[in-house]
Amino acid sequence: MKTARKKVNHRCLRRLVRMTGPYVPMLVLAMVCVLILNGAELVKPYLLKVVIDDFLTDHKPESGLYSIVGLAIAYFIAVLMGALAMIFQQNIMNTVGQKIIRTLRMQVFRHIQRMPLKTLDRFSSGRLVTRGTNDVEALSEFFTDVLLGLLRDVVLLTGIVVVMLNFEPKLAGVSFTILPLIVLVVWGMRAILRPLYLKIKGLTGRINGFFAENIAGMGLVQAFNREEAFMGKFRELNGEYYKASLLRVVINSVNRPVIDVINTLAVCIILRYGAGRIIGGTLEIGVLYAFTSYIRQFFEPIMDFAEKYDTIQSATTSAERIFELLDETDGLEDLDAGNPIGEVKGKIEFDHVWFAYNGDNWVLKDVSFTVEPGQHFALVGHTGSGKSTIISLLARFYEIQRGTIYLDGVDISTIRLRDLRRKIAVVLQDPFLFAGNIRDNISLGENLSDEQVWRAVKAACAEEFIDSMPEGLMQPVRERGATFSVGQRQLMAFARAVAHDPALLVLDEATAHIDTQTEQALQQSLEGVSKGRTLIVIAHRLSTIRDSDNILVLAHGQVQEQGNHDQLMDKKGLYYHLVEAQYQSLA
Repeated sequence: MKTARKKVNHRCLRRLVRMTGPYVPMLVLAMVCVLILNGAELVKPYLLKVVIDDFLTDHKPESGLYSIVGLAIAYFIAVLMGALAMIFQQNIMNTVGQKIIRTLRMQVFRHIQRMPLKTLDRFSSGRLVTRGTNDVEALSEFFTDVLLGLLRDVVLLTGIVVVMLNFEPKLAGVSFTILPLIVLVVWGMRAILRPLYLKIKGLTGRINGFFAENIAGMGLVQAFNREEAFMGKFRELNGEYYKASLLRVVINSVNRPVIDVINTLAVCIILRYGAGRIIGGTLEIGVLYAFTSYIRQFFEPIMDFAEKYDTIQSATTSAERIFELLDETDGLEDLDAGNPIGEVKGKIEFDHVWFAYNGDNWVLKDVSFTVEPGQHFALVGHTGSGKSTIISLLARFYEIQRGTIYLDGVDISTIRLRDLRRKIAVVLQDPFLFAGNIRDNISLGENLSDEQVWRAVKAACAEEFIDSMPEGLMQPVRERGATFSVGQRQLMAFARAVAHDPALLVLDEATAHIDTQTEQALQQSLEGVSKGRTLIVIAHRLSTIRDSDNILVLAHGQVQEQGNHDQLMDKKGLYYHLVEAQYQSLA
């Protein structure tokens, strides 16, 4: 298990590093800055060593730059060069990092858009939001600070080791005796933190999902006075997150102090060993001073790594979760795959169609029917009979297991998906509105003229209420259309459908929440709107489909009856009993 997890971590890190490919020239420039910065760090102790051994101890004659003043100037130049290199390096890496994050966030959003509904059904909205926001943001610091920082630290460590060995091999060997202890501490922390980060990321997704779900259903929670019950559930979830996060903070707080103690221990060992050699005349004071400086510099990258390990673990976990989503390619929709379709007349044929969301739990069983071009076609039946599923299959939100669906005699599985869906417009019982304004919600980003928008508004009988708004079509719409009534949202959704000039217009309980007067006006407008279009209506309110050309009655996923209103009433079958039951409920 550990080996598999390690392979996953390495694979994720390699994929993250590969994302820097398009920015190699900028990274090379950043590396030059790193070399300058590290060179400045390495030369500073050496300059001080020369001052101590040559001028303060041996009192050698000063000449030009080879003097205390000259070395002081060189020291200042080294500091200045290092500072400038750090500024350039940080700006370059911040630019590269933000470009990568921007690209990755776009990839995640585009991938979610292309995921089929059967895949989206497996992911909660909270998990998807976490991957597109928290997880992507967790990678930001990895690219802007950690990635090049680790490389800088490796180069600095290598340089320090080379310089120390060149100065005094025996003293260097004494200095490195403390390394096994450092390795033990760092790897011990790693073993504890890895599973903790996985838990925290999972809890973050659950919290986001809980928030999203409860905000969407807050009206229901308040209506049933269940605030305290849901608060209890959130308190438990939040408590789990608090404990895991607190443990992470405690562990991370130990990292630097422990390494600092080990660093001090190393300096003490060097001083004890070096002092004896100085007394014996086999070691210069400046060399010992330089070594204490180098050993402190040696531990700085290690302490830096210990602190950044928190970021590395977070980034690795987030990358794993993001790549898990991006690698979910099962049935990923390709909107441009398939054959283009020209003008659509609107003939629909279901030929022995079987469909199940899961396994053999069939929602539709051997369903066959035909809708002629321009026909007003209605689907009725009890809840769960498969009415809305038929619409989802027609738009290929799901793929059928058996049978064939034809549009104008062409198998829809061979039609380019983008073209197919462009020909179908659906008005749902619970219409969805985006934050923006009324016009944006009708056009949905398509370049429609004001005339086209107003024509759709009039066809949907939404002109009166839109005119009553202070800003008309530019009236702001809050998230999910919270400031509009359900009926107003449905009218806007109907105008949206008509504005895109579909060949097939589907009303899925679209008049369920519209008052009787508006419904009557809407029914009249449908006669003009539906000319040249095939109209499919799903309705529980059976009075709205009396004039349909053809009515399909479904029960338990099978076709029970078919015909117009009068024919079905004469049969005194399921449709007849549905109508009678509805009239009695209104009596």
